[in-house]
Amino acid sequence: MTHPEPATRRHSATWSLIHAERAALAGDLAGLTDRQWATPSLCAGLTVREVLAHLTAGASLGPARWMAGVIRCRFDFDRQVAMRLAEQLGATPAGTLARFRRVSTGTTKPPLPAVAMLGEAIVHGEDIRRPLGLHRDYPITTLTRVAGYYHGSDLVVLAKGRVRGLRLAATDGPFGAGSGPLVSGTTLALIMAMTGRTLYCDELDGDGAAILRDHGTSRPDAKTRAAKAIRGSDRGNDSDVDRTRVLRRPGTHSRWARRR
Repeated sequence: MTHPEPATRRHSATWSLIHAERAALAGDLAGLTDRQWATPSLCAGLTVREVLAHLTAGASLGPARWMAGVIRCRFDFDRQVAMRLAEQLGATPAGTLARFRRVSTGTTKPPLPAVAMLGEAIVHGEDIRRPLGLHRDYPITTLTRVAGYYHGSDLVVLAKGRVRGLRLAATDGPFGAGSGPLVSGTTLALIMAMTGRTLYCDELDGDGAAILRDHGTSRPDAKTRAAKAIRGSDRGNDSDVDRTRVLRRPGTHSRWARRR
């Protein structure tokens, strides 16, 4: 009997973690009211419902469909994010959640490493939970792996660039990396600060915490830019990405369809 290679086992284990995070998030959101669904998330300009739709979009895009969307959006990645989010919003909050549940056990992903999808599940899970006052006790092994990924990568979100020249040290687990002024705190707070969520800098200590906060405010992430693309000016009237066509549908917010 042959055994899977370590890399194969690691890949399978990563997807198990992703599925666990998606299931936990779906469970947390099952009883939300319409008002709660409209709560602003930690992604500037997006509600918690819209962030969930973004997670659904990411779990629905294989490499070929992802590239097709990029081409349709003329390599404007922020518009691609906005377009795919709108596709997955659904007519009602219940529909948004149902769409997320349908993809929650899948392994479809854009051309990214699986650990990036795990990071998305955790970071966007917090983008949703924190404003709603919801709490999740994440496994420290999962958080440690995600922290290590973000420290060494700028894929999906600029993280490596934000923490360059800083020493990060978790107070609740084994994560530690980098050199320079110290930034210490929980592994989750470090992850969220690395990915530009400056609210979590309030939970960090050390001479480097203020530096990291400054880096977070000066470098908006892709979802913030996509929100501006959704609600800001168009760059043309391409039939597939014109917001008045893509985003004007039952259940979407009317402000999405406004043109400057």
